[in-house]
Amino acid sequence: MSSTVAAPLAPSLPALGQKINPIEHQKLKPEIILRPSGSRGHAEHGGWLKSYHTFSFASYYTNVPREQAWNSLRVINEDRVAPSQGFPTHPHKEFEIFSYIIDGKILHKDSMHNTEILKRGDVQMTSAGTGIRHSEYNGGEGDEELHFLQCWAKPSVSGLTPNYYTRHYTDDEKRDVLLPIVAPLSPSNQSVLDTREGEGPTPIHSPLTLYASILSPSSTVSHVFSANSSLSSVAQPFTKSTGPSRKGYLHLIMRQKGYRLPHQKLSEGPKLAVELVGKDGENQVSELVEGDGLYLDQIEGSLITIKNVGEGDAEFVLFDLE
Repeated sequence: MSSTVAAPLAPSLPALGQKINPIEHQKLKPEIILRPSGSRGHAEHGGWLKSYHTFSFASYYTNVPREQAWNSLRVINEDRVAPSQGFPTHPHKEFEIFSYIIDGKILHKDSMHNTEILKRGDVQMTSAGTGIRHSEYNGGEGDEELHFLQCWAKPSVSGLTPNYYTRHYTDDEKRDVLLPIVAPLSPSNQSVLDTREGEGPTPIHSPLTLYASILSPSSTVSHVFSANSSLSSVAQPFTKSTGPSRKGYLHLIMRQKGYRLPHQKLSEGPKLAVELVGKDGENQVSELVEGDGLYLDQIEGSLITIKNVGEGDAEFVLFDLE
């Protein structure tokens, strides 16, 4: 969203797709790492923008590799924009940029001649490719605040022709399931349509599948990070591994209890109990409140189970990063 370029990645990070010694792989086990809400980058700009950054972005920089990039994923910003405010026209290049609208409306305009107002439940994808320019403002009325996630991922190939996609998903569709809302374009996957609008997941030119859920209290969902798990949350666990670099990220959105500052603790509201079971049967557990995230590493063949053990609906997104 910002015209300021994110801080460069650390030189020690492996390049996208870089191979690692398979002997070293055998020593690695699935791991979950909590990213507390207050540990994220935080910025408030002139009273019109309140933003949290999971990864290095703009003036926020961290030298922790997983907080700079996580496979192809580079940005998860949870933004709140004041009425009539927004991001003036600015350029992007060689990124897949997508927004998940939580509350309010976005007024989007770009150099591909797209002008659109997007609302809760919408996903808007800009495949920037060789370069685009766009602006995004709070398109709501009165004192309505805009609350959304914006995510960036590196495309699988460079030099793509810029493109634009939108999809809409209702609260009912996301209720107590893991609904795929973004998935890779592939000739073998007919459920992902390369059309501006349509049914099914929003297309992306990156090995990334994004699931969304609104989990009722005491409800549970599960997902297997298997070799063919893209678009499947019902695959059988512990399938044959195709590589050790499979990662995931879970983010519990700050919606029910609202915005809070990094130093403010939260002891009520939605709460997720997460269990990750590896191929060897070993399990790891963690618990999240709104704003928290969870890095999932070396998870090929692992089973994740997510339960809302708190009060009120828990709205979250889960990235499956091949």
